[in-house]
Amino acid sequence: MFSGIVEEMATLVAMKRYEENIDFTFKSTFTHELKIDQSVAHNGVCLTVIELDGDNYTVTAMKETLIKSNLRLLEVGDKVNIERSMKMNGRLDGHIVQGHVDTTATCIAMEDAEGSTYFTFEYAFNPEQVGRGYFTVDKGSVTVNGVSLTVVSPTECTFKVAIIPYTRENTNFCDIKVGSVVNLEFDILGKYIARMQSLSGK
Repeated sequence: MFSGIVEEMATLVAMKRYEENIDFTFKSTFTHELKIDQSVAHNGVCLTVIELDGDNYTVTAMKETLIKSNLRLLEVGDKVNIERSMKMNGRLDGHIVQGHVDTTATCIAMEDAEGSTYFTFEYAFNPEQVGRGYFTVDKGSVTVNGVSLTVVSPTECTFKVAIIPYTRENTNFCDIKVGSVVNLEFDILGKYIARMQSLSGK
């Protein structure tokens, strides 16, 4: 379980493909604090630490994860947003994030907001998925590349988020441009509500 508050950006230093999986090795400033089997979110994807080596640690992404996320597009040198699982004795500064990416979206527009920046993202519209809670609502929460954000001006298949300078400088939003592919996780509360409504209608 995560909060969507990114701790830092980790740099991809190595990749190893085997069968349908990829082992990703990242360099992080807090690798020395990690343990084998620990969960770390990478661009919002929960992955398990399988190896530690100095400042580097390795995680494995399986086929389903690669299909559903932008991790399949990573190249050595790329930076990803990382967050360790949240402690249950602290404040929830973002929102409840599972680390289970639902789909990807593409940045289709960027505009200045007098200091901040509005990013507009578009994802594939699927009525069946909408019925399961895969949508955004105005002023609701959404996770983009692991960052907990507030939705602005949602449509059937697009939404905007406003990124303050601090967030842009300290996450890989600094590298996002029109055409960039990002990971989305829709709000788990919306999914539960949609599920309850579908069951009550039977």
